[in-house]
Amino acid sequence: MYDRILVPTDGSDYAERAASRAFDLAETADGTVYAISIAETGPLGSVRLPGDDASAADVLTDRAATFVERLEERGADRGIDVEGEVRTGVPAHEILEYADEVDAEVVVMGTRGRGGVGRLMLGSVTDGVTRHGDLDVLVVGEQD
Repeated sequence: MYDRILVPTDGSDYAERAASRAFDLAETADGTVYAISIAETGPLGSVRLPGDDASAADVLTDRAATFVERLEERGADRGIDVEGEVRTGVPAHEILEYADEVDAEVVVMGTRGRGGVGRLMLGSVTDGVTRHGDLDVLVVGEQD
């Protein structure tokens, strides 16, 4: 079974369901969950927000950190070791790079993520990870 489980999160319901599945796997194998959130800043990352000293990249990075912290807390509540990581960049690339760094055996992710201007992950990210990764990917579908 898998004992090094990577779960990307953008805080969406899809990512939360994937995290629940990752925690279930970790409990079964007494494994570790590696949580990552990517702030996809793009070309506007250095733009300062009106009335604020923070850049758009700062805001997105803080938001990504909040998503990772939430998973760390959920894991702690279940007695599961969770190691968190926040990065900026192209989500599929960063996920696969981190998976390699931590020797993840499986990536557990939702079918899609947030949409709109504030997105951190898209369904295309799941597609990119499944196409370009050389490890197992468990895609967690929509559930009632």
